[in-house]
Amino acid sequence: MSATRRSVMRGMALSGLAVGGANLLAACGGDEGGAASGAGASVKFGINEAEGTGAAYDRLKAIGEAYAKESGTKVALNAVDHNTFQESINTYLQGTPDDVFTWFAGFRMSQFAENGLITDLSEEWPIDGLGDSFKQAATASDGKQYFVPISYYPWAVFYRKSVFEKNGWTAPTTNDDFMALMDDMQGKGVTPFAFGDKDGWPAMGTFDILNMRLNGFDFHMSLMAGDEAWDGDEVKGVFDTWRKLLPYHQEDPLGRTWQEAATSMGKGECGMYLLGTFVVDALGENGEDLDFFTFPELDSSIGSDALDAPIDGFCVAAAGKNQEAGKAMAKWLGSAAAADAGNNNADAPFIAANDGASTSTYSDLQKKSAEVVGAAANIAQFMDRDTNADFANTVMIPSIQAFLKDPDDIDGVTSSIQEQANSIFG
Repeated sequence: MSATRRSVMRGMALSGLAVGGANLLAACGGDEGGAASGAGASVKFGINEAEGTGAAYDRLKAIGEAYAKESGTKVALNAVDHNTFQESINTYLQGTPDDVFTWFAGFRMSQFAENGLITDLSEEWPIDGLGDSFKQAATASDGKQYFVPISYYPWAVFYRKSVFEKNGWTAPTTNDDFMALMDDMQGKGVTPFAFGDKDGWPAMGTFDILNMRLNGFDFHMSLMAGDEAWDGDEVKGVFDTWRKLLPYHQEDPLGRTWQEAATSMGKGECGMYLLGTFVVDALGENGEDLDFFTFPELDSSIGSDALDAPIDGFCVAAAGKNQEAGKAMAKWLGSAAAADAGNNNADAPFIAANDGASTSTYSDLQKKSAEVVGAAANIAQFMDRDTNADFANTVMIPSIQAFLKDPDDIDGVTSSIQEQANSIFG
């Protein structure tokens, strides 16, 4: 299922959540009863962005307001910062969760389904405008759908066009060009790569792309599933390649958030940044100056046709009080109207999953993103979505951070990962 789900975009071109404290959950509001939708109905909507944090919060708030206006349903918004959402999702779903909440396609969606934490949405499918590939992305291991996609975005190497033009730099197409570009940047006093991993998850994207470039997509997905050895030569080779690239990155990444790293690129202190297109949220006026290229191939036998392109969307919590209202809202969230509400009410629009959504407001960056993802042969969802949640959070975050502190201890890091993988995957 993993391979087919992650080939979702081929051929496509444009076409919290509270947990940490009961006080956050209590602030959700909303009634415990009510009709499925319409006057008198109510639904609690949990989102993974804190109030006032920028375009991502604005999008989700606008989407919730649009549904309330269109359906007559009372929507109680519960906004929680992204990291708290990520770290507390299991506790949240096992407690008193909101009815509908933001989540992602991938292994962890399926894992929640297997554990009975999210609601079967099979009756809500098909959803007009979402094709078979997105239905596959919404499907868990039991063959049922538990997720409604709304958008997607690629991870790539971003840069400011004006900085490249000023210095006579062009996007590299080969590894030799890539290395020469980084050497030239350093020679001109520019740090090639902005880099921040204070939050733990951003550096996972670097591991993902290096592993897919060196060992291929199939190996990467098998590794995420626990079916390959973390202390084998393949993974050691990934860390060794990463070790050689670290001198081209900002130093002390564990003391820097991804937003702070993005600001460094925005100021021209760094030339590039490997991240998702949400990097634009941190760049303000420099967002229109942004362009990107996919990470070049490192092995000609592997190529460069795989990338991370996570799909965002929504699930209904099995422990939510208003199941019918939650399912009604979830189906609407997959519509073109929901995507348009998000795109029309934020400074940094996303790429809609629904092929009926308007593209009239799409920027050049959005158009290019859709084209690049559509041309990819294989799509991964990102490490913390493609593997076991405990493994991603309790093993890989500290292990990658340990590597970044001491990149010469590759044997120690990989041995530790494998030992812990044995206990989690069996």
